[in-house]
Amino acid sequence: MVKVTLKDGSVIEYKKGITAKEVAESISAGLARVALAAEINGEVKDLGYQINEDCSLNILTFDSEGGREAYRHTSSHILAQAVKRLYPDAKLAIGPAIDNGFYYDFDVDKPFTTEDLEKIENEMQKIIKEDLKLERFTLPRDEAIKLMEEKGEKYKVELINDLPEGETISFYKQGEFVDLCAGPHVESTGKVKAYKLLSVAGAYWRGSEKNKMLQRIYGTSFTKKSELDEYLHRLEEAKKRDHRRLGRELDLFDIYEEGPGFPFFLPKGMVLRNILEDYWRKEHKKNNYQEIKTPIILNEDLWHRSGHWDHYKENMYFTKIDEGDFAIKPMNCPGGMLVYKRKLHSYRDLPQRIAELGLVHRHELSGALHGLMRVRCFTQDDAHIFMTPDQVKDEVLGVINMIDSFYKVFGFKYHVELSTRPEDSMGTDEQWDLAINSLKDALETKGMEYKINEGDGAFYGPKIDFHLEDSIGRTWQCGTIQLDFQMPERFDLTYVGPDGERHRPVMIHRVVFGSIERFIAILTEHYAGAFPTWLSPVQVKILPLIDKHVEYALKVQKELEDKGIRVEVDARNEKIGYKIREARLERVPYMLVIGDKELENNAVAVRSRKDGDIGTMPVSEFIEKILEEVEGLI
Repeated sequence: MVKVTLKDGSVIEYKKGITAKEVAESISAGLARVALAAEINGEVKDLGYQINEDCSLNILTFDSEGGREAYRHTSSHILAQAVKRLYPDAKLAIGPAIDNGFYYDFDVDKPFTTEDLEKIENEMQKIIKEDLKLERFTLPRDEAIKLMEEKGEKYKVELINDLPEGETISFYKQGEFVDLCAGPHVESTGKVKAYKLLSVAGAYWRGSEKNKMLQRIYGTSFTKKSELDEYLHRLEEAKKRDHRRLGRELDLFDIYEEGPGFPFFLPKGMVLRNILEDYWRKEHKKNNYQEIKTPIILNEDLWHRSGHWDHYKENMYFTKIDEGDFAIKPMNCPGGMLVYKRKLHSYRDLPQRIAELGLVHRHELSGALHGLMRVRCFTQDDAHIFMTPDQVKDEVLGVINMIDSFYKVFGFKYHVELSTRPEDSMGTDEQWDLAINSLKDALETKGMEYKINEGDGAFYGPKIDFHLEDSIGRTWQCGTIQLDFQMPERFDLTYVGPDGERHRPVMIHRVVFGSIERFIAILTEHYAGAFPTWLSPVQVKILPLIDKHVEYALKVQKELEDKGIRVEVDARNEKIGYKIREARLERVPYMLVIGDKELENNAVAVRSRKDGDIGTMPVSEFIEKILEEVEGLI
């Protein structure tokens, strides 16, 4: 007999060899119908997995990450089988589940077209109707290679050759289709109910520009058609909100061929950017941060000392100055270390909070660039906090509170994730355990739910990441809190303690926006370019009906500007309907229409982006209204 501990803590005894699916059936017929996979001792397995020893077991449905991954991984195999049926000479590469969907890479003679995707979707439907069982089997290395060679799958052979000695080499079979795969999968192809192929793109084998360009087909799948329809609607909405298009249309920012990955901020974009930076400075001053500015180019030796040379060199740019080797900074941290180290500190000086809006440069592959979301130069709103060990918890809590207050201003919900030690890291086990437990303690004190990402921390310490949810349900990683015991040691940072001896400070790296550029992109898509009044580059557009009203319009403009309101006058000799449409396209919060009646009564006819025509009012009343709307936010 084996003891199986279920998610609710109950323990049930079963005969050895019982499958996870049979356990699900014994618990609830309803659960068994929607079960997709099982988490056994923390590992996701097929429902056919046989239990031969005591274990913990959690039945996974589509509502769980593991269940969705198994479902979409199976969807990718259905896609691959359909492609092989239609294009027998296609070579298989890899096909994982990803966030919100799946993809599969193929080596084919010519790129797939939209018509090809429709044919592949139809063939996938046939495979789903056939309800083919997914069967797992393993082979010794030589037999596995032989099988894939016989099938002409050279990429699979390469993958097998790269597996460590002693690694289990598993395959999944569905009908005539066999694929090298570690799994897990759902029981049969018929389990997949609603799917859609979304796009096709080029992708280098193993992500290297030195390798052949393959064809990557992206798709998504859900257990209900209504969920698929809702997701496709969100995708359409996302296209409308694409910050790259809106950035050009609203004259905020752009990227030109002369500087791939290096964004240009235009006058209105600079207004938006400066509002964010001014707000950032105000809040940091309120929270007792000191602002600094460090150089963009620093000596190569500094990057050896910081550890970036060993862990980040491939993402850095280099130059020579006076025959010496220098690097353009990819991060602001080493400059912050030098600022702290410039003088001796007492424990009474700590915590010391040093903030910087620092421009950094990182070499990103051209295929990874994406508007302001992924660029080669950006401004990080960094801060480095130096503290005594007993101040760590309070400082982490202080940063959490600050980040929370920032995001509430923009109307963002968020969730947090705690990332632990990666394989490529610095420091001792004891230091990492202390750092991870300190972050956990702070989160639990705040009563915050969090997900743990094993092995996803920075090379110098664990981190808390804040993931924002935008208005159409997408999430974006922005703020982060990284606890670091390594940099202070590498830079020999010290403070004098109450005992008169020198001690090593602990350090926090943290950002709130993440990068100004990326945050602006997120805001642009979150608001679909219709920024709230306090953020709008142009808050008011004055629209005179005819030329004789222009002089009064300019007078109103001056009154508004004197009160700090951002305003433009559209004095073009165009019809008022055209001017109103143009202002709407520019997402201006307020339009003030001026004709004879307004001129005579020192008034304005107010149209709101949100509420439409809200009537005529004295200029002073409108000024009071708009200032009340933005009060406390600027």
